Amino acid sequence: MSDNNAGAERTNVMVQDELRKLPSVDELLRSDDGQALVLSYGRSLTVGAIRESLAAVRDTIMKRGNQAPAAATIIVSAAGRLETALRPPLREVINATGVIVHTNLGRAPLSQRAIDAVASVAAGYSTLEYDLAAGSRGSRSVHAEGLLGRLTGAESALVVNNNAAAVLLMLTALCRGRKVLISRGQLVEIGGGFRVPDVMAQSGAQLVEVGTTNRTHLRDYERAIDADTAAILVAHHSNFKIIGFTTEPGLSELAQLAQERGIMLLFDQGSGALEDLSAYGLDPEATVLEALEAGVDVVAFSGDKLLGGPQAGILCGRQALIDQIKRHPLARAVRADKMALAALAATLVEHLTERRELQIPVWRMIAISGAKLNERAETWAAELRESGIACSVVDGESTVGGGSLPGTTLATRLLALEHGSVTALAAALRRRRVPVIGRVAEGRLLLDPRTVLPDQDHELLEAVRVCMGEAISSDE
Repeated sequence: MSDNNAGAERTNVMVQDELRKLPSVDELLRSDDGQALVLSYGRSLTVGAIRESLAAVRDTIMKRGNQAPAAATIIVSAAGRLETALRPPLREVINATGVIVHTNLGRAPLSQRAIDAVASVAAGYSTLEYDLAAGSRGSRSVHAEGLLGRLTGAESALVVNNNAAAVLLMLTALCRGRKVLISRGQLVEIGGGFRVPDVMAQSGAQLVEVGTTNRTHLRDYERAIDADTAAILVAHHSNFKIIGFTTEPGLSELAQLAQERGIMLLFDQGSGALEDLSAYGLDPEATVLEALEAGVDVVAFSGDKLLGGPQAGILCGRQALIDQIKRHPLARAVRADKMALAALAATLVEHLTERRELQIPVWRMIAISGAKLNERAETWAAELRESGIACSVVDGESTVGGGSLPGTTLATRLLALEHGSVTALAAALRRRRVPVIGRVAEGRLLLDPRTVLPDQDHELLEAVRVCMGEAISSDE
């Protein structure tokens, strides 16, 4: 036998010896640590995780000649697999991007009042569709309708699960089989491939384009109206802005035309803006209240954008039209659930009591002063420098996001972290138990205090310390 063959034989014998040292699945299950896993995760999942861990160990022994690990090590590996497998994919993150209404990160954080309201109705039974005074079945629409009427002045209102559903339901219930006029400059596509022409097609309404991309005149609508026309639809531009040689008739002009011709004026307002935004340095846009006062028949908008509440689509307007929408079969398919209704009602109360800047996170972020942003960024920087981390505070811009106020920014102050591999640092922060999401620009990782919630500072700074330390060690 050659030396090579003898060596291979000895190696094979050693590998087999190590494999025989491995405990069985049953032995691992009967151990105290194994029983603890069964109590936490159930027998079936625990058995599967132990088998996977044993298979991985066998593979490393056979390929690398490793020694068999202790039973406790295999159990630890199985526990890690179980924790990873059952970790909720929908998790809390720290939004340090500076995008206030971040669609990918869940849009608007809720106020404490809204959180408490959700917890209250989620923990037990509720008056979702029960009339306490009558002692009989009630309607879920009443939970937000009265508050919306007080807030907007609308005759009636309806809440559904999101604004796309609100627009689809509005067009289906009011315009199916008839023509709807819309400016070519408003045939928008928003996130997720939602296109106004497509939703109009799904509703059964017939799309009639008027005007051009950049210029649509009142006369374009006048010429297009005929006996089959049901409505004019005005759609918010959402995530883009047309500038330069442009024109569009105002809502008041369109409302007057619609009234004269006996058709409806419908407005997909989108953002849910209730107040003049220019006081915050933001571009003004038609608010829900202004639209209704201008004569719009039905306005559709989101609950989780500038309103600062849960995901919801809200329809406000003339009672006869809202009642017609409520009776349509599609209304049941897209209705809001009890938790969304509870959170929305609580959010509306914050607006009605003029506490939005104090209590609604989106509005705290919009209204915060430059001085406070600078103070917070400098505090972060000082604490990190004490840990030996080089950083700086620089000027930057935040955005409202969520398809609201396209092209509008808010001045902010940013914590800037520089490192040889900024993308690796950003990835390490995303792997944290509570991931930190920043933005990479010009070779730096930028963290914006505007969108970091007040109680998240400690977690953010600890994450930066750990991840920067790991990054520096890996470079060395």
